[in-house]
Amino acid sequence: MHESAAASPRLGIIGAGQMALALASGFCRSGLVDAASIQFYDPSADARSRFLAAVPAAIACPSAEAAVAGADLVVLAVKPQHAEGACHGLAGSLADRSTVVSVVAGLPISRLASWLGTSRVVRVMPNTPCLIGRGVLAIASNGDVPQQTLAEIEQLLSAVGHVHQLPERLIDAVTGLSGSGPGFVAMMAEALADGGVLAGLPRPLAQQLAIQTLAGTAALLEATGEHPASLRDRVASPAGTTIAGLATLERMGLRAALIDAVKAAADRAADLAGS
Repeated sequence: MHESAAASPRLGIIGAGQMALALASGFCRSGLVDAASIQFYDPSADARSRFLAAVPAAIACPSAEAAVAGADLVVLAVKPQHAEGACHGLAGSLADRSTVVSVVAGLPISRLASWLGTSRVVRVMPNTPCLIGRGVLAIASNGDVPQQTLAEIEQLLSAVGHVHQLPERLIDAVTGLSGSGPGFVAMMAEALADGGVLAGLPRPLAQQLAIQTLAGTAALLEATGEHPASLRDRVASPAGTTIAGLATLERMGLRAALIDAVKAAADRAADLAGS
Protein backbone atom coordinates (compact mmCIF):
# COMPACT_ATOMS: atom_id res chain seq x y z
CA MET A 1 0.00 0.00 0.00
CA HIS A 2 1.37 3.43 -0.93
CA GLU A 3 0.45 6.79 0.55
CA SER A 4 -1.32 8.10 -2.50
CA ALA A 5 -4.92 8.54 -3.53
CA ALA A 6 -4.31 6.34 -6.59
CA ALA A 7 -3.40 3.40 -4.40
CA SER A 8 -6.12 4.06 -1.84
CA PRO A 9 -7.88 0.85 -0.82
CA ARG A 10 -11.63 0.67 -1.22
CA LEU A 11 -13.26 0.44 2.21
CA GLY A 12 -16.72 -0.81 3.04
CA ILE A 13 -17.83 0.02 6.57
CA ILE A 14 -20.81 -1.66 8.23
CA GLY A 15 -21.94 0.33 11.25
CA ALA A 16 -21.17 4.05 11.52
CA GLY A 17 -20.79 4.46 15.28
CA GLN A 18 -18.00 6.12 17.22
CA MET A 19 -15.35 3.48 16.52
CA ALA A 20 -16.07 3.32 12.79
CA LEU A 21 -15.92 7.10 12.67
CA ALA A 22 -12.63 7.16 14.59
CA LEU A 23 -11.05 4.61 12.27
CA ALA A 24 -12.25 6.24 9.05
CA SER A 25 -11.21 9.73 10.18
CA GLY A 26 -7.76 8.48 11.18
CA PHE A 27 -7.25 6.61 7.92
CA CYS A 28 -8.12 9.73 5.94
CA ARG A 29 -6.01 12.10 8.07
CA SER A 30 -3.00 9.85 7.53
CA GLY A 31 -3.33 10.11 3.77
CA LEU A 32 -3.50 6.32 3.47
CA VAL A 33 -7.15 6.36 2.40
CA ASP A 34 -9.02 8.69 0.09
CA ALA A 35 -12.34 9.55 1.76
CA ALA A 36 -14.12 9.14 -1.57
CA SER A 37 -13.11 5.46 -1.57
CA ILE A 38 -15.11 4.81 1.63
CA GLN A 39 -18.61 3.36 1.34
CA PHE A 40 -20.60 2.80 4.52
CA TYR A 41 -23.97 1.66 5.77
CA ASP A 42 -25.84 2.26 9.00
CA PRO A 43 -29.62 2.04 9.44
CA SER A 44 -29.56 5.07 11.76
CA ALA A 45 -29.98 8.43 10.04
CA ASP A 46 -28.28 10.17 12.97
CA ALA A 47 -25.27 7.88 12.72
CA ARG A 48 -25.04 8.48 8.98
CA SER A 49 -25.17 12.24 9.49
CA ARG A 50 -22.43 12.19 12.13
CA PHE A 51 -20.23 10.04 9.91
CA LEU A 52 -20.67 12.32 6.90
CA ALA A 53 -19.97 15.39 9.05
CA ALA A 54 -16.58 13.89 9.91
CA VAL A 55 -15.83 12.29 6.51
CA PRO A 56 -17.87 14.38 4.03
CA ALA A 57 -16.59 12.67 0.88
CA ALA A 58 -17.61 9.19 2.06
CA ILE A 59 -20.53 7.50 0.32
CA ALA A 60 -23.58 6.54 2.37
CA CYS A 61 -25.10 3.39 0.86
CA PRO A 62 -28.73 2.21 1.00
CA SER A 63 -27.74 -1.28 2.17
CA ALA A 64 -24.88 -3.24 3.70
CA GLU A 65 -24.55 -5.23 0.50
CA ALA A 66 -24.05 -2.04 -1.50
CA ALA A 67 -21.46 -0.77 0.99
CA VAL A 68 -19.22 -3.82 0.56
CA ALA A 69 -19.52 -4.08 -3.22
CA GLY A 70 -16.00 -4.11 -4.64
CA ALA A 71 -14.39 -3.37 -1.27
CA ASP A 72 -10.81 -4.42 -0.57
CA LEU A 73 -11.39 -4.17 3.18
CA VAL A 74 -14.70 -4.46 5.01
CA VAL A 75 -14.81 -3.00 8.51
CA LEU A 76 -17.47 -4.71 10.62
CA ALA A 77 -18.30 -2.27 13.42
CA VAL A 78 -21.71 -3.34 14.73
CA LYS A 79 -22.90 -4.24 18.22
CA PRO A 80 -22.24 -7.88 19.20
CA GLN A 81 -25.97 -8.65 19.32
CA HIS A 82 -26.34 -7.47 15.72
CA ALA A 83 -23.25 -9.19 14.33
CA GLU A 84 -24.80 -12.49 13.29
CA GLY A 85 -27.56 -10.88 11.28
CA ALA A 86 -25.13 -8.43 9.69
CA CYS A 87 -22.73 -11.22 8.72
CA HIS A 88 -25.45 -13.41 7.24
CA GLY A 89 -26.62 -10.39 5.25
CA LEU A 90 -23.13 -9.89 3.82
CA ALA A 91 -22.49 -13.54 2.98
CA GLY A 92 -22.36 -13.87 -0.78
CA SER A 93 -21.88 -10.13 -1.32
CA LEU A 94 -18.16 -10.00 -0.51
CA ALA A 95 -15.63 -9.88 -3.32
CA ASP A 96 -13.14 -12.75 -3.45
CA ARG A 97 -10.33 -10.34 -2.56
CA SER A 98 -12.21 -8.75 0.35
CA THR A 99 -10.84 -9.09 3.87
CA VAL A 100 -13.18 -8.44 6.78
CA VAL A 101 -11.77 -6.45 9.69
CA SER A 102 -14.01 -7.01 12.71
CA VAL A 103 -13.99 -4.65 15.70
CA VAL A 104 -16.93 -6.50 17.28
CA ALA A 105 -16.13 -7.32 20.91
CA GLY A 106 -16.09 -10.92 22.01
CA LEU A 107 -16.73 -12.70 18.70
CA PRO A 108 -13.99 -15.13 17.56
CA ILE A 109 -12.70 -15.32 14.02
CA SER A 110 -14.04 -18.84 13.53
CA ARG A 111 -17.62 -17.80 14.25
CA LEU A 112 -17.42 -14.66 12.13
CA ALA A 113 -15.94 -16.69 9.27
CA SER A 114 -18.75 -19.23 9.41
CA TRP A 115 -21.39 -16.49 9.35
CA LEU A 116 -19.68 -14.53 6.57
CA GLY A 117 -18.82 -17.49 4.37
CA THR A 118 -15.18 -16.40 4.10
CA SER A 119 -12.08 -17.23 6.11
CA ARG A 120 -10.39 -13.91 5.28
CA VAL A 121 -11.20 -12.34 8.65
CA VAL A 122 -9.03 -10.19 10.90
CA ARG A 123 -10.11 -9.42 14.44
CA VAL A 124 -9.21 -6.07 16.02
CA MET A 125 -9.74 -4.82 19.57
CA PRO A 126 -9.47 -1.01 19.57
CA ASN A 127 -10.19 1.44 22.37
CA THR A 128 -11.80 4.87 22.52
CA PRO A 129 -8.58 6.98 22.43
CA CYS A 130 -8.51 6.00 18.74
CA LEU A 131 -10.82 9.01 18.42
CA ILE A 132 -7.80 11.29 18.90
CA GLY A 133 -5.19 9.05 17.28
CA ARG A 134 -3.87 7.77 20.62
CA GLY A 135 -5.54 4.39 20.74
CA VAL A 136 -4.35 0.89 21.47
CA LEU A 137 -5.33 -1.78 18.95
CA ALA A 138 -4.72 -5.51 19.23
CA ILE A 139 -4.94 -7.46 15.97
CA ALA A 140 -5.32 -11.21 15.45
CA SER A 141 -5.70 -13.19 12.26
CA ASN A 142 -5.78 -16.71 10.93
CA GLY A 143 -3.55 -18.28 8.33
CA ASP A 144 -5.97 -17.47 5.49
CA VAL A 145 -5.20 -13.74 5.42
CA PRO A 146 -2.20 -12.98 3.16
CA GLN A 147 0.75 -11.43 4.97
CA GLN A 148 0.79 -8.46 2.60
CA THR A 149 -2.87 -7.75 3.36
CA LEU A 150 -2.22 -8.08 7.08
CA ALA A 151 0.69 -5.64 6.83
CA GLU A 152 -1.52 -3.16 4.97
CA ILE A 153 -4.20 -3.44 7.67
CA GLU A 154 -1.62 -2.86 10.41
CA GLN A 155 -0.35 0.20 8.55
CA LEU A 156 -3.87 1.60 8.36
CA LEU A 157 -4.59 0.93 12.02
CA SER A 158 -1.34 2.61 13.06
CA ALA A 159 -2.93 5.87 11.90
CA VAL A 160 -5.14 5.82 15.01
CA GLY A 161 -2.82 4.36 17.64
CA HIS A 162 -0.39 1.68 18.73
CA VAL A 163 -0.91 -1.68 17.01
CA HIS A 164 -0.03 -5.00 18.66
CA GLN A 165 -0.28 -8.25 16.71
CA LEU A 166 -1.24 -11.06 19.09
CA PRO A 167 -2.59 -14.62 19.11
CA GLU A 168 -6.38 -14.52 19.17
CA ARG A 169 -6.48 -16.29 22.54
CA LEU A 170 -5.11 -13.06 24.13
CA ILE A 171 -7.74 -10.73 22.66
CA ASP A 172 -10.14 -11.12 25.60
CA ALA A 173 -7.36 -10.11 28.00
CA VAL A 174 -6.62 -7.07 25.84
CA THR A 175 -10.32 -6.23 25.95
CA GLY A 176 -10.19 -6.27 29.75
CA LEU A 177 -7.09 -4.08 29.93
CA SER A 178 -6.91 -1.58 27.07
CA GLY A 179 -10.46 -1.99 25.75
CA SER A 180 -12.18 -1.36 29.08
CA GLY A 181 -9.25 0.51 30.62
CA PRO A 182 -10.33 4.00 29.48
CA GLY A 183 -13.45 3.61 31.62
CA PHE A 184 -11.33 2.69 34.63
CA VAL A 185 -8.96 5.60 34.03
CA ALA A 186 -11.89 8.01 33.62
CA MET A 187 -13.21 6.89 37.00
CA MET A 188 -9.76 7.45 38.51
CA ALA A 189 -9.69 10.97 37.02
CA GLU A 190 -13.11 11.70 38.50
CA ALA A 191 -12.07 10.39 41.91
CA LEU A 192 -8.81 12.38 41.92
CA ALA A 193 -10.76 15.52 41.06
CA ASP A 194 -13.25 14.80 43.85
CA GLY A 195 -10.32 14.46 46.23
CA GLY A 196 -9.03 17.83 45.13
CA VAL A 197 -12.44 19.39 45.74
CA LEU A 198 -12.55 17.78 49.19
CA ALA A 199 -9.15 19.31 49.90
CA GLY A 200 -10.44 22.77 48.90
CA LEU A 201 -9.79 23.15 45.16
CA PRO A 202 -12.41 24.63 42.81
CA ARG A 203 -14.02 21.88 40.72
CA PRO A 204 -12.79 23.09 37.28
CA LEU A 205 -9.21 23.38 38.51
CA ALA A 206 -9.35 20.01 40.29
CA GLN A 207 -10.55 18.32 37.11
CA GLN A 208 -7.82 19.93 35.00
CA LEU A 209 -5.14 18.93 37.50
CA ALA A 210 -6.41 15.35 37.68
CA ILE A 211 -6.47 14.89 33.90
CA GLN A 212 -3.13 16.60 33.35
CA THR A 213 -1.51 14.55 36.09
CA LEU A 214 -2.75 11.25 34.61
CA ALA A 215 -1.74 12.27 31.08
CA GLY A 216 1.67 13.53 32.14
CA THR A 217 2.47 10.46 34.22
CA ALA A 218 1.47 8.12 31.38
CA ALA A 219 3.61 10.12 28.93
CA LEU A 220 6.58 9.97 31.32
CA LEU A 221 6.28 6.20 31.73
CA GLU A 222 6.00 5.76 27.97
CA ALA A 223 8.95 8.04 27.21
CA THR A 224 11.30 6.53 29.77
CA GLY A 225 10.21 2.89 29.68
CA GLU A 226 10.48 2.98 33.47
CA HIS A 227 8.60 0.41 35.52
CA PRO A 228 5.62 2.05 37.25
CA ALA A 229 6.84 0.82 40.63
CA SER A 230 10.17 2.63 40.14
CA LEU A 231 8.42 5.92 39.43
CA ARG A 232 6.16 5.39 42.41
CA ASP A 233 9.17 4.78 44.67
CA ARG A 234 10.99 7.87 43.38
CA VAL A 235 8.12 10.18 44.34
CA ALA A 236 7.42 8.52 47.69
CA SER A 237 9.79 10.33 50.04
CA PRO A 238 10.22 8.99 53.59
CA ALA A 239 7.43 10.29 55.84
CA GLY A 240 6.20 12.41 52.92
CA THR A 241 2.83 13.22 51.40
CA THR A 242 2.88 10.62 48.61
CA ILE A 243 3.68 7.64 50.84
CA ALA A 244 0.86 8.72 53.16
CA GLY A 245 -1.54 8.68 50.24
CA LEU A 246 -0.16 5.38 48.91
CA ALA A 247 -0.67 3.76 52.30
CA THR A 248 -4.31 4.82 52.17
CA LEU A 249 -4.73 3.41 48.65
CA GLU A 250 -3.22 0.09 49.72
CA ARG A 251 -5.44 -0.04 52.78
CA MET A 252 -8.53 0.69 50.70
CA GLY A 253 -7.60 -1.95 48.12
CA LEU A 254 -7.13 0.15 44.97
CA ARG A 255 -4.55 -2.19 43.47
CA ALA A 256 -6.69 -5.30 44.01
CA ALA A 257 -9.79 -3.50 42.72
CA LEU A 258 -8.08 -2.56 39.45
CA ILE A 259 -6.66 -6.06 38.98
CA ASP A 260 -10.10 -7.57 39.56
CA ALA A 261 -11.73 -5.03 37.23
CA VAL A 262 -9.47 -6.00 34.33
CA LYS A 263 -10.08 -9.70 34.97
CA ALA A 264 -13.85 -9.17 35.22
CA ALA A 265 -13.90 -7.30 31.91
CA ALA A 266 -11.80 -10.00 30.26
CA ASP A 267 -14.11 -12.70 31.60
CA ARG A 268 -17.12 -10.81 30.27
CA ALA A 269 -15.50 -10.64 26.83
CA ALA A 270 -15.02 -14.41 26.96
CA ASP A 271 -18.69 -14.79 27.98
CA LEU A 272 -19.74 -12.83 24.90
CA ALA A 273 -17.79 -15.27 22.75
CA GLY A 274 -19.69 -18.16 24.28
CA SER A 275 -23.16 -16.60 24.16
